Amino acid sequence: MVDREVSVVELMKAMGLSPEAVERVSRLWGKSAARNGGRRHLLLGHLLDTAAVAGLMWDQYLSRAFRQRLDEISGGRGRLWFMWVCGIHDCGKACPAFQAVDAVEAAPVLAAGLTWGRLPTDRRKMWRHDVAGAALLKPRLVAEWGSEEAAGWVWPLVAGHHGAFPSVCGIEPQHREVQGRGAAWAEAQCAVVDVFTRAVGFEDLADVRPVGALRKAEQLALSGLIVMADWIASAGRMGRGLADAGLVSLDEAQRCMEEAWAGLRLRGGWRDLPLPQTRLAPLTDRLGVTARASQRELVERAWSMPVPGLMVAEAPMGEGKTKAAFAAAEVLAARFGLDGVFVAMPTQATSDPMYEQVLQWVRTFDPELGSQVALLHGRRRFNAWWRAIWEGKARPHSDADGDGDSDGCGCEGERAEASLGAADGYDDFGGIDEDADYGMAPAEPSAGGGSPSGADGPAHWFLDNKRGLLSAFAVGTVDHLLHAATRTRHVMLRFAGLAGKVVIVDEVHAADVYMRQFLVEALRWLGQAGVPVVLLSATLPPAQRQLFVDAYLSGVLGTADVHQPVPEPAGYPCVTVAYGVGGRAVAETSREAVQSWRESMPVELAWLPDTEISGARVAKAVRESVADGGVVLVVVNQVARAQAVYDELREAGFDGDLHLLHARLCAAHRAERTEQCLRLMGPQAGADRPERMVVIATQLAEQSFDVDADLLITDLAPTDLLLQRIGRLHRHSGTRRPDAHSVPRVVVTGVAAGRDGVPRFLGASEAIYGTWSLLRAAALVTESAGSLTAAADAQSGHPRPGEGAGWSIPADVPALVARAYGSDEICPAHWPEAEALEQGRAKEREREAEAERYLLCRAREWAFPTLEGLHYLGSGAATQEQLDAVVRDGDPTVEAVIVRRVPGGYRAYEGTWLGVHGEVDDDEVTDRLMGGTIRLPARLTAAAQAELRPLPGWVDRPWLKYRLALVLEDDGTALLGADRVSYDDVLGLVVERG
Repeated sequence: MVDREVSVVELMKAMGLSPEAVERVSRLWGKSAARNGGRRHLLLGHLLDTAAVAGLMWDQYLSRAFRQRLDEISGGRGRLWFMWVCGIHDCGKACPAFQAVDAVEAAPVLAAGLTWGRLPTDRRKMWRHDVAGAALLKPRLVAEWGSEEAAGWVWPLVAGHHGAFPSVCGIEPQHREVQGRGAAWAEAQCAVVDVFTRAVGFEDLADVRPVGALRKAEQLALSGLIVMADWIASAGRMGRGLADAGLVSLDEAQRCMEEAWAGLRLRGGWRDLPLPQTRLAPLTDRLGVTARASQRELVERAWSMPVPGLMVAEAPMGEGKTKAAFAAAEVLAARFGLDGVFVAMPTQATSDPMYEQVLQWVRTFDPELGSQVALLHGRRRFNAWWRAIWEGKARPHSDADGDGDSDGCGCEGERAEASLGAADGYDDFGGIDEDADYGMAPAEPSAGGGSPSGADGPAHWFLDNKRGLLSAFAVGTVDHLLHAATRTRHVMLRFAGLAGKVVIVDEVHAADVYMRQFLVEALRWLGQAGVPVVLLSATLPPAQRQLFVDAYLSGVLGTADVHQPVPEPAGYPCVTVAYGVGGRAVAETSREAVQSWRESMPVELAWLPDTEISGARVAKAVRESVADGGVVLVVVNQVARAQAVYDELREAGFDGDLHLLHARLCAAHRAERTEQCLRLMGPQAGADRPERMVVIATQLAEQSFDVDADLLITDLAPTDLLLQRIGRLHRHSGTRRPDAHSVPRVVVTGVAAGRDGVPRFLGASEAIYGTWSLLRAAALVTESAGSLTAAADAQSGHPRPGEGAGWSIPADVPALVARAYGSDEICPAHWPEAEALEQGRAKEREREAEAERYLLCRAREWAFPTLEGLHYLGSGAATQEQLDAVVRDGDPTVEAVIVRRVPGGYRAYEGTWLGVHGEVDDDEVTDRLMGGTIRLPARLTAAAQAELRPLPGWVDRPWLKYRLALVLEDDGTALLGADRVSYDDVLGLVVERG
């Protein structure tokens, strides 16, 4: 064993290296003075720094499960082996291609006798140090370990540490000069590896040989941890480099890195969570709920699975699936050594209230863990609790002691609003350039007041958009999970953040066919990594349940075509579990019917034929329905239609509360209106519930919108989504309702009878959902509401329920969803169901092919044991917006901040004076200005990117420097391309087509 205080110079001498070799290795640089705060840092110093960080990660960050796996493959020396594999990553910097990058640093290297000839200047032919390291290490590992197989999964970890894994052909230099010619270079490169290996604590390179291999998904997670260690080590040495090899030792590296680590406040999560005292304690004691049958079922399944696996919980809206998932996550984490949780939500709007729930829950384990809960979306600044914890702002008034007694975290009107896939837009301090600048400035600066002091404060290092999942507990949009299944740079960082956690995906039914491609890919990798996954849904088609089970088991078994039939559930709610034992796939589901906590209610359905964007018929029906009072929710599939219905009602002088909620409202308005609707229609409304109220919304009201309507008027949507909307109807017990609305009723519009009674749909609906799923939904509604033709003939008067039996909710949910997505024909014979099905399948094949370009793994690649060649084509997703579009199957969209040009300067959307050039002087003004953030329609993306820029006065404001300004002129409009846009404080963004 080597004395860790011994310098690398003394160690090289003790190893018998010649004085010339000692001198040459002592000159090799790892961080240039120009890029390291003015202080050069030697290569061996950086390797030892990274190893020291790895040791700290082992002690304070890695999950027990991952530590156990590393112990298994290293013969019980997991910590030492982890330090070695993290530190060896930059050995490739010992080559001419890297040493020549900085002329100042190159001079002493050349003087010591390590020379080179002419190097290629064509960037396409440049030799990067990551692949140079693999080229250097691979033949040595094969020779020393005596096995291609043993070396075959380790060298890609070195080759891929800058974000992409090359093929074995990619580590063959086209020009020998770049790797180093002659005995001097060969001796120096060999010495770097051997000296580092001895300094860490191994006898020699042969002693490092693993006794087993990690699975490919585990290798991906390990690769991300190597990158994490590298970045922390690089940043921790900024301005503190060592140019004298006589001062470089593992002991010195550990002292320096311990100081840097403490400053970053990095830590893991639960850290060896003990088993709950009783089987239901996570529900009854920690969460304080009286366990419902469906909740008990999920928790019991978490106890009974012999190994980590997949759990699919299907239960009606409002059943308490989320709390049951938390309880199951605690059981799984304690049993299998997981360290935290990631909760994936469909939108930003649903992420914010979930963040508050997770924050409360996590603090019941340890109040200090609250500072380890990250909210991962671009508008978290608007969440009061996020700002209280991560920016040191005044704490919201609610449950300040963390006893978990309050119903919410007090965000009230500051709940963030929905906006799919918004990018953070901050500098990427995890640069991928050769000698990247690892400055310690936080990726998301404190907006004022700084962070709370103390070792247990939040770790701002995690706030970069590639690092967020590395925090112990995280809540964010499902995009973060989907991005971890894309063949993009630094995907290993995202995946490392998932490995070692329990992953919960809520509202999983909200993923369309394109997003499901990435969800399926993510499930494969998570299954192979042994990550427990809990999927939650109220309306999951059986085929999707089977798809998710097969995907997870494919990862577990490491083969592409696993098909393990899922037994038919005994009832609804139900829980399905899938796992692998001894190379055998297991899929089980609820063997006995689980009673729902509330009785099913009969829901009447009626048609309101209308496909006009103007929505005049919808407005008329709304007025008639609330003539004697009532609270009505109108859900339409198009922003312009929502605006038109609102206008119709407003202009006619609607007598009551009238609200409009859609995706083209600016951030502040959307948050205000969401809060108003929740206050007036939510479970705590009580006496505040208005006698007459109408909310006109788009699909935002479809999920995780806890409101209670007396009547639902909705555009036709696919059956599962239609049922989600019905979940807002008569939702809460004890709500007072007018006699006219004592029976739950749904009026379905957005469709009309065409020739021979064949349904005609809104163009927007067909564009979003496709014809086939709408036809099937129309057929099921027809069974209850009668024919569209009959409804059209009865144009006058109130829409009447059909003669069918209606729907019993939630009892009929699984059967309706199964029929909607099954193979049996359910439409009338003269409807073009078969044609629509074929067109839909053709479209799905196109979308699947498009998605496959970005999927992390090639088809049939699950038998491949290593990461070699994973990034065989790279990805065309160059920006966050483009990556969002990749996983969401949509055209890229951009956000802009609304400002108004006035004489002498600019004002924020609500009138706050900014300055001649848009200057923002303080955080309060920044908050007001950011309240005007809006996501532009996809059709305006090209024009916005070409024509919009940040205001000159924003250049020094971290929150604003990358934000596009949508400048409205004196007339309140702006020209974007051929379209004229304006912003109405009530209607939101209005687009007049050019």
